Amino acid sequence: MFFFIFLVSIYGKLFYFCGKIEMCFSAMQKNLVIVESPAKAKTIEKFLGKEYKVLSSYGHICDLKKKEFSINTETFEPLYEIPAEKEKLVNSLRSEVKKAEMVWLASDEDREGEAISWHLFTELGLTPEKTKRIVFHEITKNAIQAAIENPREIDINLVYAQQARRVLDRIVGFKLSPVLWRKVKPALSAGRVQSVTVRLIVEREREINKFVSESGYRVTAQFELQGEDGENNVLNTELSKRFKTKEEAEAFLATCKESTFTIEDVSTKPLKKSPAAPFTTSTLQQEAARKLGFTVSQTMMVAQRLYESGYITYMRTDSVNLSSLCIGSCKEVITEMYGKEYHKSRNYATRTKGAQEAHEAIRPTYMSNVTIDGTVPEKRLYELIWKRTCASQMADAQVEKTTVNISISGHAETFVATGEVTVFDGFIKVYRESSDDENTGDLPAIPAVHKGDVLTTKEIVATERFTQHQPRYTEASLVRKLEELGIGRPSTYAPTISTIQQRGYVEKGNKTGETRKYNIITLKNGKITTKEGKETVGAEKAKLMPTDIGIVVNDFLFEYFPEIMDYNFTATVEKEFDEIADGKRHWAEHISVFYKEFEPKIEDIIQTKKEHKVGERVLGNDPATGKPVSVKIGRFGPIVQIGSASDEEKPRFAQMNPGQTLETITLEEALGLFSLPRTLGELDGKPVTIGAGRFGAYIKYGDAYVSLPKTHDPLTVTFEEATELIDAKKKSEAEKVIKTFDEEPELQVLNGRFGPYIAYKGCNYKLPKTVTPAELSLEECLDIVKKQQEGGKAPAKKRYTKKSK
Repeated sequence: MFFFIFLVSIYGKLFYFCGKIEMCFSAMQKNLVIVESPAKAKTIEKFLGKEYKVLSSYGHICDLKKKEFSINTETFEPLYEIPAEKEKLVNSLRSEVKKAEMVWLASDEDREGEAISWHLFTELGLTPEKTKRIVFHEITKNAIQAAIENPREIDINLVYAQQARRVLDRIVGFKLSPVLWRKVKPALSAGRVQSVTVRLIVEREREINKFVSESGYRVTAQFELQGEDGENNVLNTELSKRFKTKEEAEAFLATCKESTFTIEDVSTKPLKKSPAAPFTTSTLQQEAARKLGFTVSQTMMVAQRLYESGYITYMRTDSVNLSSLCIGSCKEVITEMYGKEYHKSRNYATRTKGAQEAHEAIRPTYMSNVTIDGTVPEKRLYELIWKRTCASQMADAQVEKTTVNISISGHAETFVATGEVTVFDGFIKVYRESSDDENTGDLPAIPAVHKGDVLTTKEIVATERFTQHQPRYTEASLVRKLEELGIGRPSTYAPTISTIQQRGYVEKGNKTGETRKYNIITLKNGKITTKEGKETVGAEKAKLMPTDIGIVVNDFLFEYFPEIMDYNFTATVEKEFDEIADGKRHWAEHISVFYKEFEPKIEDIIQTKKEHKVGERVLGNDPATGKPVSVKIGRFGPIVQIGSASDEEKPRFAQMNPGQTLETITLEEALGLFSLPRTLGELDGKPVTIGAGRFGAYIKYGDAYVSLPKTHDPLTVTFEEATELIDAKKKSEAEKVIKTFDEEPELQVLNGRFGPYIAYKGCNYKLPKTVTPAELSLEECLDIVKKQQEGGKAPAKKRYTKKSK
């Protein structure tokens, strides 16, 4: 018994001692890992043991001050600060750092990630002895362990490259924006990359506006021939020449009545089609737009989640390289799923100059995972990435291309038929790259034909066709153009395209197109007939178009700051950033050279005075008054002005209608805007008029105003249409009011977006769910108001909407 008590005593002390040790270890965390994203932290924590604690910095913990220049113009050192919203987080990280024996900085491996690590190092008071930098391009257990085993120091050259970009962009933005405020319109902004991007869109729009379509005639023919099985086959062909005029086309068809059509040559050539390289940031954004309908920003947001969840490798890269491990995994998957003959190992070389964002293409972390768990957008984007990666390691598609040349007796021209037959589908079994060209596609197969065969004509058709202007940019095609010109880097494409839309310089919209007539001349059964066809041309969806303010700002910057707007300058700057990242150029010297040339221009341009306001365009004179008619950017958008500020009589102004632009509006259209207000008639003894105000067109009915929807033209809207809109507003307002009280006119029970409420003396009061709004008495309403006031719950102030007039 004594021995048993002795053992219990010993074990009790031992457990007590172990508990103390555990408490010591919890107080002194051995390893602290800091990443920039909480989702990334959560995934990494799964792969590390209890000795590691993983926290997030939630992006950058330091930045330039928002409302100050924050750059020392002598040394060009940035003056960073910890934003107020990040102070609590930084203090928490400092506390955790003190508890840790070793701190691992594990932000992304690009320049932004390196800068995040550098700011963590400086602001958290870390030392080289206590800090290790680790990088990985995929969040898998093997990658994390390999990074832990091979830490490195912070690459200060990458930090300097990021810092140079940040400083240069702040100089351009901070210095140029006030110039725009003074010369164009308040609250505008400019940026080094965004301004050049807007220029691309403006120039494309001007090309389209200046484009003059030319017509020509495309001649196609269908020939009948009997197949080996006795069935009649049709051979579709096209003439090797196009005619400029209708007369030429008719003359050719007339001579074809007596012509003989003989197969002159049949050639068959084997071709191979190779798969596209694995995704870079740019190609992923383009393909996701074409195949999935994603915006550039949406693609990057979804890809970020896939990366942080450990499903794909790092998504900001301009490399097409695949690791040997991935290539081996692809071989296993392809052989198992499709057969050995479908596999072909490939190593792709990165062609983009200055590729530096990462060391591998965007690919799944595990090729064996054909599908994943996640949201629908995540699943769709992952499937796209998986298929592209898999196809890149598959065999070529084997194709036979057949070309048939058909001679025409009495003519030098020939009809040509081309077709393809897929002998072996190869990578096409899994994936085929899309194109912005809607006319691309597979050629149809050609029926069996032989040299010397005489063909029977089914019909020959000459169709009038028109040359087409270059299409407007989509987000995807704009990314491709930016990459082609060397403007920006993988990390900048999405924010740049989002910024120019948010700031109102560019808008994404649709063009309805217009109906166009064209001629169709047909030779059939020895007779020539002519008919007229109709088609819709110029219809476009989700295209990027410049706004009036975007065009004006572009022109102003191009006139006074041509070096900023130069494509070569922007591309050269990117190359210089690359040199800084490689340690071949000093970042501050690079900024100094630019600043010394740029800064003196600012004040000179601010002091420059011109006869007309920036962006103003004189259309002509008003026939009625002889005064000049001009268009320009006003305080609330594009306006038409009759007269000038120097006249004794004040100028007259009119807001431009939706769809009208400063560059394309005519004098006649501009004068038409001054026909407002228009009186349409009387309704219940009150006049109904159409007017235009600061915020757009409106209907005035007595003392009431109804906003005119953008779908209605104020110059053509009818009395019946206006009446319908007035009735709709009356009905809406009637349904809004639940109850009123004659003895207290200021109190109303109303219907709102979030349910019934009491409106009283400019404030709104929420109704309890237990009451029936229509049955409330005045006393009950006042009691609800009083209780909410006495309960300390601040009533919501009533929001007043601006009138249209």
